[in-house]
Amino acid sequence: MRRKTLLYGLLCVLCVPFVFPTWWMATSSLKPVSEIFAFPPSLWPGRPTLEAYRQVFELQPFAQQYWNSLYIAAVVTAGTLVVSALAGYAFARIRFRGSNVLFVIVLTGLLIPSEVTIVPLFQLFHGWGLTDTHWPLVLVPMLGAPSVLATFIMRQFFLVLPRELEEAAAVDGLGRFVTFVRIGLPLARPALGAVAIFTFLHSWNLYLEPIVFLSSPEKFTLPQALTQFVDAYGGPMWNVQLAAASMTALPVLVVFVLAQKQFVEGLAHTGLKG
Repeated sequence: MRRKTLLYGLLCVLCVPFVFPTWWMATSSLKPVSEIFAFPPSLWPGRPTLEAYRQVFELQPFAQQYWNSLYIAAVVTAGTLVVSALAGYAFARIRFRGSNVLFVIVLTGLLIPSEVTIVPLFQLFHGWGLTDTHWPLVLVPMLGAPSVLATFIMRQFFLVLPRELEEAAAVDGLGRFVTFVRIGLPLARPALGAVAIFTFLHSWNLYLEPIVFLSSPEKFTLPQALTQFVDAYGGPMWNVQLAAASMTALPVLVVFVLAQKQFVEGLAHTGLKG
């Protein structure tokens, strides 16, 4: 009992550097600017106010920007699940000439930084007339590095599934695709959950692509919108930025708290089989 108490006490101390910034952000959003950097600092606002939250929605179309991030993240997550599940199953279970070489080529997408491809991607989407739309924010993550990592996770999961299940399905007359839908996907729920979590978070936090492809404030996503809360001299409006950041971080915290068990379980079930 004593050892467990000491362990939990140590963990509480170690979590302070990770929890305190979030606490400071949330409480500072309830303070006037003069109180945020006052010395000595306070852990709770002396006179809490929601004025900064009101200004968030007055200075920008923040509700629309919030919706933009939500639906883009949802579409990217759904598309990535479909692409990665099909590709991962194909690489794991369907043997064809050059499959291993093709898989290695796909994995090289993880080695290419997004900064390297952003200029040709902008020229491509500009030629298609899709700049200042949300299409690049949907297609680039869905077909880029996040989808490659998702495909790798799904392939590793399908590799460790017993082949006897598919052989029994074949005896019952099920085709490859029906076997994938009825047997592979239900068993792959832990891996699909892990892929859904990190894909949603990646799309939610995407910053480079929105500032390159978007120029209309009503089409901004949240990471881009956070940079627009400045005063007449270009300086940050600290309490307003912190209020917007607190609302932006809320879905991320909710996803982490509710789905951390599924995330760990999904990665653990992928195994290390090559």
